[in-house]
Amino acid sequence: MAPFRTCESAPITKPSITLSEQWVNQDRTEVDAIPDLSYHWVGQSNNARRAITSTFKKNNHKTREGQAVKAPRERGFLIGAELKADRFSSDGRDQLRFPIEDSLEELAALADTAGIEVTGGTYQRLERIRPTTFIGKGKVEELKGHRDELDVDVFLFDDELSPRQQREMERALDRKVIDRTALILDVFAQHAHTREGQLQVALAQHEYRLPRLTRMWTHLARQAGGRAGGATGGVGLRGPGETQIETDRRQIRRRIAQLKREIEGLRQHRAHHRQKRRLAALPTVSIVGYTNAGKSTLLNALSGAEVLVADMLFATLDPTTRRVALPGGREALFSDTVGFIQKLPTQLVASFRATLEEITEADLVVHVVDITHRNTLEQVAAVAVTLRDIGATQAPIVTALNKIDRLANSVQISGLLSDYPNSVAISARSRQGIEGLLERVETVLDSELVSLRVRLPYQQGKLLALLHEHGNIGREEYGPQGTLVEARIPARLVARFRPYVVETADNS
Repeated sequence: MAPFRTCESAPITKPSITLSEQWVNQDRTEVDAIPDLSYHWVGQSNNARRAITSTFKKNNHKTREGQAVKAPRERGFLIGAELKADRFSSDGRDQLRFPIEDSLEELAALADTAGIEVTGGTYQRLERIRPTTFIGKGKVEELKGHRDELDVDVFLFDDELSPRQQREMERALDRKVIDRTALILDVFAQHAHTREGQLQVALAQHEYRLPRLTRMWTHLARQAGGRAGGATGGVGLRGPGETQIETDRRQIRRRIAQLKREIEGLRQHRAHHRQKRRLAALPTVSIVGYTNAGKSTLLNALSGAEVLVADMLFATLDPTTRRVALPGGREALFSDTVGFIQKLPTQLVASFRATLEEITEADLVVHVVDITHRNTLEQVAAVAVTLRDIGATQAPIVTALNKIDRLANSVQISGLLSDYPNSVAISARSRQGIEGLLERVETVLDSELVSLRVRLPYQQGKLLALLHEHGNIGREEYGPQGTLVEARIPARLVARFRPYVVETADNS
């Protein structure tokens, strides 16, 4: 084969991949000799072989004597499939698909977060997904070569596999096979630190594993007896696999039921807290966005909170709520929620519904967008689909175009603002544009206010204070029967003032 040709690439500060047109040398010793090369990527495109070089953060530990040693990591190989039809997802949701190389790059970052050393990757363009092996037979044979050449421990698929596909691929490759859903669940399990987060991840994992139990007991899955059982059959040995599978299924179903009960209790507890916040009449703002877009950094910049900020996928899962003062003097509650990602497992969406209800009941949503990412449009589409899936389509949305400190000039920023409705350009890290964002949030919240004219008896001083704290006072007069107030207040407070509403003609 032709020798492996390297190319200069910009230094990177996080697990990422630089695409270059290269011929791949299959000689492992020559590939390993290339500096800073963690893995090579083989794909078919216009009969050209592609290679993607990547540098990942090293996971080093020290012995008691202080000597650095490298922690053992599983060696993984990535597999993707791209349907030739169009650039929209095949699940009927009209969601823009990521380009296959970029989607696999994201999968590599997920694998690195999960502690897997990615040694290579490949993809195949298909007319349709194969029901048995997901990819074509020729590609399966190619993977066997990569398995032996690169000493692969686990194969990672960029889509969710059916139990049959996973079982057939493990049988063909004689290696562990993990799909994107299982990988995301593993990352979530690593980063869930609160009781609520851990319960929700555990529920999603159990629901994912339940239909896949059969492949764990394939050596015991058939009943055998009499002559049909051969040397392994006979009385007393009939159906041990079915017994074990059914036992495990019952245990998992019981565990799922228990987890759902515990999560329901936490959901009611969270709903009680939301009700208390509504009684306090503080408007609520949910910060949403694609994972690693800068949501936690924004909450820290707005409120001085100390939410973990890390340049990795799903660094934080547990929601955090803080009071933030708006420019006009009012206060609002801002909540940082779990980040979204393309192909978000349905099990996670269902399991995290208690947490995601914070978004569905918010007065306003701030959508944080990493405007410097080359797949910005696809990320925005993925977030929009997830919001639609959880029913968060009623609240107004303010789009925060984040990381403008990385853009070249202001002309570029102006062009981006025109592309996104109701958007504000910010840099959460440098606090550029934060005041403008708060002003926009307050303007949108004020547009949702309801005009009200009431006469409050002097005994209702608390209601008058509530008007001053959460409403915009236009007129206030003191008379013998009480205080006449014209104001604009949040719609959820109107019922508390309804007994004191007066007609416009009533000026006494």
